[in-house]
Amino acid sequence: MKKATYEKQAIKGGYKLIKAIIFDFDGTLVDTETMWYRMYKEVLLHKYGIHLPLEEFAKVIGTTDEALYAYVEAQTQTKIDFIQLEQEIHRMIIAQKDQLVLREGAEEFIQQARKMNLKMGIASSSPRKWIEDLLEHLHVRNVFSVIKSKDDVQEVKPNPELYVKAVEALGVYPQEAIAIEDSVNGSIAAINAGLTTIVVPNEVTAFLEFDKRVRVYQQFTDIQLPTS
Repeated sequence: MKKATYEKQAIKGGYKLIKAIIFDFDGTLVDTETMWYRMYKEVLLHKYGIHLPLEEFAKVIGTTDEALYAYVEAQTQTKIDFIQLEQEIHRMIIAQKDQLVLREGAEEFIQQARKMNLKMGIASSSPRKWIEDLLEHLHVRNVFSVIKSKDDVQEVKPNPELYVKAVEALGVYPQEAIAIEDSVNGSIAAINAGLTTIVVPNEVTAFLEFDKRVRVYQQFTDIQLPTS
């Protein structure tokens, strides 16, 4: 069967040919993005008197932070030690780690996928240690047989390499997998890797405009997977 025909039938059949689900991590399974934005706003305003618009922060969701760094330096007209800044914000987030929980409906969605014997993995632009530590904290590390992080690729999202490596490791074809994302950068990566792509926006990505090939659901409970 040709790939295009396979994908068309998979979509028309309500994901009945799907064998795997690959989740983005930050902002998708756990809404760390909203916390990162709040912390960035607080630190930049306190230390540099800079107001950080959500539109600027959203440009780096799901990818590298270069665009954010460029914006900050343009506002301050000075060089900033961004490694130190990131470390400071990271410490602030870790101090509030107990506030980080699975997004509403995500646990039930995962349980449904497990009952269907779907393979599950993660493809994230974040470092592996960050992902692993939070998954352990949330008691769901054993759910995911594959984790592909920024440590595994030359380029993160929107480059499709993370998803390409994730489907290969799961032993499925791209058209047999669903990607679940929260950002434009992540959804572009999944689309270009050949996956059926779902977006469940969070508080800081809800205003974004997504590709017409993406299915947007307001929460995990809205996603309907086949029961047989």
